[in-house]
Amino acid sequence: MANPDSIEITLEPHPRITDIPKGDWQRLAGHTNPFLRYEFFQALEDSGCTTTATGWTPSHLVFRVNGEICGVAPAYLKSHSRGEYVFDWGWADAYERYGLPYYPKLLIAIPFTPSQGPRLLLAPWLRDELTAETLLSLLDNLTESLGAHSWHLLFPDSADQQLLAHPDELHRTGCQFHWHSHGYESFEDFLGALTSRKRKSIRKERRQVTGQGISFRWFHGRDIPDSVLSAFYVFYRATYLKRGQRPYLNQTFFEQLRENMPEHLHIVMALRDGDMIAGALFLSGVTTLYGRYWGCLEEYDHLHFETCYYQGIELALELGLSHFDAGAQGEHKLVRGFEPVITHSWHGIRHPAFREAIANFIDEEAEHVQAYYEEARTLLPFKQAE
Repeated sequence: MANPDSIEITLEPHPRITDIPKGDWQRLAGHTNPFLRYEFFQALEDSGCTTTATGWTPSHLVFRVNGEICGVAPAYLKSHSRGEYVFDWGWADAYERYGLPYYPKLLIAIPFTPSQGPRLLLAPWLRDELTAETLLSLLDNLTESLGAHSWHLLFPDSADQQLLAHPDELHRTGCQFHWHSHGYESFEDFLGALTSRKRKSIRKERRQVTGQGISFRWFHGRDIPDSVLSAFYVFYRATYLKRGQRPYLNQTFFEQLRENMPEHLHIVMALRDGDMIAGALFLSGVTTLYGRYWGCLEEYDHLHFETCYYQGIELALELGLSHFDAGAQGEHKLVRGFEPVITHSWHGIRHPAFREAIANFIDEEAEHVQAYYEEARTLLPFKQAE
């Protein structure tokens, strides 16, 4: 540990994850969170998913103290706001109306992944010594030197939130729905915690899926066959094409996950008459299952709920995980036992007038988010809510 009275902290961007020594990244990020793995970012870059051409120019951050690497963070210079799940399109439109550029912006986040977790991967002693004023000054100076107009840190965990908390910065909230195991040993245990009406409703949905001749099969890690991975990618791609969009990720990315992060990777396939008709991909950590991508070519009653949520709960229980983060959106998750969770983001806006306007917007939005969260709590389907 350096002497805190004599430390000199610098913050510098790197255009490729491989410019940062893998050992340093692993030392600071660990190996348990799939979205912080060195291999995850390398797969994104090597597959061409996060490049300047896609609007995701890697600019990964390195904190040095007296020349030694003591912190890292995944970061990108963005030329658009797609794939972030903290929506600032209205802010960009306002800038454009006044003839001002909103992009590029510096984004500290996991691409295409609205999951809370560590973002500032700091040595413990540095986290203890680093103040919000110093951190925000480093971020502001870096933003200016990169020619960006703002910085945005999305979905931080509680430790990062404490470090970011400062009255001069903009703190935004949102709401997601996550499933938590309250000591359940099986799906039936989970159903037993619900009200009778909701329990019957879920059982009916599951029966309707099997009544259409649909069954499910799980595949894990390197045991995922090429045929399954290729079929999954067709389904995933269809989800975007139906909305007239290009998919964010390509098949090469998923192949690299299977090769380099197999212990985290799971795919469930829905089968009918022996044919694969839908699929969903999940990543697992130490305590959390992350439901990330799904798709199908034809619609079947309740197939989405079964594939993405009920099968995910089954897998979480099988793996002994206490938390299932099934992604953004989803009031429909509430009646299926997913509980509301407040999410967070922090924003450094350089333009003073727009900073004030955005601050007012965020304050008003936060009141609505809190009211929405509290109302959602009253609608949970558990017995104690009756």
